[in-house]
Amino acid sequence: MLFDVQLLFEFCHLTFLIKDMFYLKYRPKTIEEIDNSRVKDILKKILEGASIPHAILLVGQKGTGKTSTARIIAKSLNCLDNKYSEKNNNFEPCNKCKNCLSIVRSSFTDVVEMDAASNRGIDEIKSLIKETSFLPMSGRMRIFIIDEAHMITPDGFNALLKTLEEPPKSAVFILATTNLEKLPQTIVSRCVKVNFGKASQTDIILMLKRISASEKANFNDQILKVIARHSESSFRDAAKILEEIITQKLNSLESIENFFGLKGKGNLLQIMATKDVTSAFTWVAEFGESGGNFKNLIEDMLESLRLELLKKKGVVIEGSENLSFDTKQLTHLIKLLMEAYQLLRLSPIDSLPLEIALSEFYNDKESSSP
Repeated sequence: MLFDVQLLFEFCHLTFLIKDMFYLKYRPKTIEEIDNSRVKDILKKILEGASIPHAILLVGQKGTGKTSTARIIAKSLNCLDNKYSEKNNNFEPCNKCKNCLSIVRSSFTDVVEMDAASNRGIDEIKSLIKETSFLPMSGRMRIFIIDEAHMITPDGFNALLKTLEEPPKSAVFILATTNLEKLPQTIVSRCVKVNFGKASQTDIILMLKRISASEKANFNDQILKVIARHSESSFRDAAKILEEIITQKLNSLESIENFFGLKGKGNLLQIMATKDVTSAFTWVAEFGESGGNFKNLIEDMLESLRLELLKKKGVVIEGSENLSFDTKQLTHLIKLLMEAYQLLRLSPIDSLPLEIALSEFYNDKESSSP
């Protein structure tokens, strides 16, 4: 019995720690707090409208805020202190009334969430559809959130289609998916689509500043740009990286570049612009010996080269560097580094793909010299 109590204590402690993770602790609670500025504007127009769509489709890659957004919509439509309860003209959820608080705790009977990755068959969909026949018990609207909607079986989609064609007035479906192409067009056509796209670096940096301010962590813009570049365009991943950096008490650009295994990629690009072959290969060897991450290094080099290429074409984006490559060299080096990136997972030696790219770049450079 003592063993069971100890396990329960450890589980509760772990649950507390998980809930306190940045991406959960700082997830948006209102439309205004949504980090994706384009999605925020779209949802404002939807909620300001005279009527609410009976089906909304949220499309975007992982970590862009689809589930958080679905819950904010659910709170807004069932809040007891906003325009939908005729208290004022504000569509934002108050996050204080019993309905809002119940939705936050996932205990609100009129918000039904289903993960289609594990509940994808026709029986599960029929059970969900049956729920739509009941009137709201505590709220104004019954909200049905279906995550990973693309995982529903063909029979399940056929069963759902009829409900989407003739939905009950008290029900709103919110479908979320990372793979729009796997949804039948008949389903998509009956939904108002909100495309999240990839999280922009500007929006990610604004989110990082918001979290940093709350955590009383002082990071300059250069550090936040490095974090944003390595977040894979995901708000969730960016928040996780920031949390790890704060936990490890890293606060200098050098320490954070070391964290990503970069260790001065700008120096390598500057060296590659010269004919100093020995210095370039020595740099790569030292980078590998010091524990550098070649995947992150190549990704970062490609981003710098992309910005430089755009600048030469008249498109100046914040963060571009002054690299002394002409357009032909830039495009050639980008192709070589993309090939090196693809070879990383097959190479028995981490540094080898980059070393081959260096060798080919210098060979081509020498052959084109007068």
